[in-house]
Amino acid sequence: MEAKFVISTDSTCDLYADEIKELGVWVVPMTFTLEKDDVITEHLDNFKTEQEYIDFYNKLREGYVAKTSILGLQAHIDLFTAMAKAGVKHALHICLSYGLSHILDNANKAIEIVKESYPTIDYLALECATATVGEGACVRYACKLRDEGKTNVEVYDAINAMKHKIQHFIVVDNLMYLKRGGRISAASATVGTLLQIKPIIQFTRKGSLETAHKVFGVKKALKDIVERYGTFHRFEPYDKCVIVHTDNLPAATELQKMMNAEYGFEPPIRWVGPVIGAHLGPGAVAMEFTSRDSRPIV
Repeated sequence: MEAKFVISTDSTCDLYADEIKELGVWVVPMTFTLEKDDVITEHLDNFKTEQEYIDFYNKLREGYVAKTSILGLQAHIDLFTAMAKAGVKHALHICLSYGLSHILDNANKAIEIVKESYPTIDYLALECATATVGEGACVRYACKLRDEGKTNVEVYDAINAMKHKIQHFIVVDNLMYLKRGGRISAASATVGTLLQIKPIIQFTRKGSLETAHKVFGVKKALKDIVERYGTFHRFEPYDKCVIVHTDNLPAATELQKMMNAEYGFEPPIRWVGPVIGAHLGPGAVAMEFTSRDSRPIV
């Protein structure tokens, strides 16, 4: 069955290069900068190898400061123009959470601009109220519905209906990265780091990040995640549950083993890309899954 429309997204979906090709999606890469000793370099979020992730997080450990910015209007114009030139008439563009960045505004504005030259295109854009593998889950679900013959309007409605049911439990290693991003105060970051306080961070229904709970130490944080997973009405198959990390494979593997011991399956482990990783810092670990329940935090 020939697809009725094309799916596009931004690189914070954290899909790997082979997955992007397999799914047949268009991806616009975001940019980030690395700064140290007054030297600033700009990079694209389009890693192809595991070593690139390792090198990025090692640079953060070495004192490099990573900064990100909103994906600009021109980047969206370039993406949608390329799609239109390639003959794409119908499309659905899935953006990073509006609660983290107002990228959706630029996407919608770009669609209107490109329509001036290609008036017959029917492109829709929506924000997914999530990021990294949660955004990737939206893209995968959209591709599944696309391949079943749904239209871009039908899939737009379906993603909007399910996005608040994508749950996340995030544990960071160093609170100073959250402080730098304005998520917590400097005092809270300093005290929390000294006391090894680990906040369990979740997405709200608005798509922003909020601290839902605090525990002491990594082991208790991982145990808390496993227990919280059990409080939701989950979907099957089990591959809807994913563990991600910012170069902390030992903690991710431990969480995977704990999930297997408690629930009888091992969620796959994936990398968080540099744009979201810049705000979490190295050493973070998280779990994402889709449930029948909406997010508990409004």
